This record gives sequence, structure tokens and C-alpha cells, in this order.
Amino acid sequence: MRSVRARAAAGATVVVAVALIGAGIAVLLVLRANLTDQAGLQAEVAAREVAGQLALDVPYGRLDLPDEEEHPVQVTDEDGRLVAASEDLEAVSGTGTDRVTPNASPAPGSSGSGSGSDDDGSGDRHGGDDNRDDDARTPARGEVSTDDPDFTNGTATVDGDTADYRFAAVSATTSTGVTLTVHAGAPLATEQKAVGSVRAAMLIGLPVMLLVVAAVTWLVTRRALRPVEGIRAEMAAITASEDLSRRVPEPGSRDEIARLARTTNETLTALEASVGRQRRFVADASHELRSPIASLRTQLEVGAAHPELLDLRGAVADTVRLQALAADLLLLARLDAGERPGNTPVDLGALVHEEVSQRTGDRIPVAMSVPESGHLEVSGSRGQLARVIGNLLDNAERHAESSVAVSVFRDHGSVVVAVTDDGEGVPESERERIFERFVRLDDARSRDEGGAGLGLPIARDVARRHGGTLRATRAAEGGARFALRLPGRESSPSGG
Repeated sequence: MRSVRARAAAGATVVVAVALIGAGIAVLLVLRANLTDQAGLQAEVAAREVAGQLALDVPYGRLDLPDEEEHPVQVTDEDGRLVAASEDLEAVSGTGTDRVTPNASPAPGSSGSGSGSDDDGSGDRHGGDDNRDDDARTPARGEVSTDDPDFTNGTATVDGDTADYRFAAVSATTSTGVTLTVHAGAPLATEQKAVGSVRAAMLIGLPVMLLVVAAVTWLVTRRALRPVEGIRAEMAAITASEDLSRRVPEPGSRDEIARLARTTNETLTALEASVGRQRRFVADASHELRSPIASLRTQLEVGAAHPELLDLRGAVADTVRLQALAADLLLLARLDAGERPGNTPVDLGALVHEEVSQRTGDRIPVAMSVPESGHLEVSGSRGQLARVIGNLLDNAERHAESSVAVSVFRDHGSVVVAVTDDGEGVPESERERIFERFVRLDDARSRDEGGAGLGLPIARDVARRHGGTLRATRAAEGGARFALRLPGRESSPSGG
């Protein structure tokens, strides 16, 4: 079953079936136990009525026995001989004996040896104490046992009709000390009929109920999954049309499907933005590459036709610019591909010294503030971090009026490289936008000055992949301040 609706309906049906079958079995067992106990109680009452007569020494032939169809009765003596039974009882099982014809036995009040009483005068005069001791040793006479009766199940045939009965066995002691056992039965027809009716109702109702459960589950699941089908269809249409501006329908409910639709739309929004950035990146890169390539081609064509007019310096400058732009694009491609920096120790103080010492052609000298021994090591790629520092210095050189400064220090376990200039600074509303690729501020950036709008985005991407940050703020001199913060390799007190 590949359909979710089919699996849900089948699963719900199986669970309900197991639950109903278990509950039905429990109901049948409880019902049978209760009705059997009621039959046993009725049998006990009938047995105690007969036992009460025997305790009063009523002769066997004059016992008032209950209706034999309702309560068949057997009376047996201590030797298991049948001494009394219901008149129309033809066969019985499950009691003390399967006999239905009483044996010839003395009356309950006789001693079994012909004496009708044992309390003659000589007994009173000479054996009073012995009789009292005897009474203490023998069961109570002329009494019905108060112990719980023994219950058994069996059958009885009365007037040719055989049925199941619940038998109760109650003991009675006559005045002569004879112990008799009364077996009285109560029919189990009511119990069997009730259990059969309930079982039949369950056998008929269970399939119907399972069909209802399956149908309801199918319909409910179908309705619940209808928005999912809408989401799937819309996603298929988006895939076919490649139109990422479309969105899947969001149901008005607040359930998991609604959250799925919202998450899907958020993913589509992020994907659309990503594709848009990629397209802009390709377009901007093509535009940036077109200018130096076109300029270089023009100069080479002029040089080929008129060698005396070849601007060699301009051709070299365009080549350098093209090389730098290609390097920036290659680095961005590696960063977008998820390239991770290494775990090499890098001393940022020494790296800043090295980068500044190589900048011999800057129009404004760079002032450095680097402690001699400040535990300025971080983990990462030396080449990428050198690229960040170089980009920050290039940016400061392009916008500074008369001064560029760089400082390195520790701050609460982090190493900070701060590059400042005294230019016009970056407006607060533009301090995040300048980190987008190919973005230039209209009044501060010029393509002719060499800025392609990739230096700061590259610097921030490298900082983030090193677990750090790069932020633009206002410098004390009024210009821009770019702070690169990276986690240090070891903890130390904050430095200057």
C-alpha cells in the first residue's frame, strides 16, 4: 500500500479491531462470571433450604424439594450414598454421585441402630460429662454448615430435557450426628443465552464497526492530506516552470500541514533570493570583466595598427585589474562551495606587519599599533586572513583624506584588527549593504579607482568562516572603522 490514506485506514482499523476484540473478550468473561455467580447463589440458597430441613430431622421422603427443573437436588450421606433426590431427575453429572435413585437409609433423626434418642435417664444420670466432652469433639448436631459451599458445573436431565447447571454443595448435621451433603443446582441457561446473544451481537457489529472506522479514517485522512496534494501540485508546477516567485497554498489551519506550507514558502523565498543573488553575481561579474577586457582589447588593437600609440602602462593596469578581479571571483566561488579554513596558528600582529611592509606604493602611509608580545594568535588560513587585511587596507586607502591606521589587540579572549581612516565614513543605513557583492556607494566608490565591490564581501565571508565577525562603525576621527574580531587560540586578559 503506497497510499498514505490506505495505510492510515488499515492501521486505524487494525488498532480498533484489536481493541474491540480485547474489550469484547473481557466483557464476555465478566458477563459469564457474573451470571455464573448468580446461578451459584441461587443453587446455594436452594441447597441451604434443603439442608435446613435435614438439620430439623425431616425424613428423606418428606423433604420439601424445590422444582426439579429449576433446582435439581441430591442428598448424600457420609459414605457417598444417595439418600434423597428430585423426583423427576433422570441423570446428573458434576455432583457427588451420578446416581438418581436413593438408597434405603435410616431417617435423618435415627441413629442407624433403631434407637430414636440417646438422652435416656441413665445417660443423664451417669454420662452427662461424657456427653459434653463428646459434643466438644464432634461437629455441631442439628445444624447447617456456615462454610462457603463448593461449586461445580455439571448437567442434569429432568423429564427428558438435559441442561447445564451450577451445583452448590452444603453440609448439614442431624440431631443424631449424621452428616449429609446437599447438592442443589441452578440452570446456566440464562448465562449461556446472555453470553451467546452478546457474542452474536459482537460478531455482527464488529465488522460493521471496522468498516465504519476504515471509511471514516479514509475520509478524514483524505481531507487532511488534501492541502498536501495542493502543495505537491504547486511544487511540481514551480519545478516545471522554474518560476520561483510562485508560492504553495497555505491552509488556514494551524496544524503541521500549515506549518509545512509556510516552511515550504520560506524555503522558496530563500531559494528565490539565492538564485537572484547568483544571477546578479553573474551579471555583475560579466559587467566587471567586460570593462577591462574591452579596454585591453582596444589598446592591443590600436597597438597592432599603430605601435607608436600603444599605452603599455594602461594595458598592464587593465591586466592587473583583470587578474585581481578573477582572483576575487575564484575566492568567492571557493567560499560559496563551503571551503573551510585550516587550523593553522596565525599571529595577526606579525601578519599585519607583513602586509603593511609590502604596501610601498600607497598614497597614504599606514600607521600601525601592534603590541610586541600580545598573544595575538588565531586559528585559520594565513592566506585568507592576509586577504582580509589587504582588502580592509585597500578600502581605507581609497576613502581616506590624510590618514590610515591599523591596530591589533586582544579583547576578552578575541583578537581584534581595527582599520580606520579619516574619510567621509559610511552612513549608518549603508553599513550592512556595503558587505553585499558588487555594491558601491554612489558618492564614495568609483570603478575607475579600482573598486569592484568584492573586497568587503570577501572579507566578511572569510571572517564568518573563521568563526569571527566584521563590522563597520564610525571612527573617532570621523571616518570609517572596520573591526575584524576572531576567537583567540588561548584565553588571556583583555588588552589595549
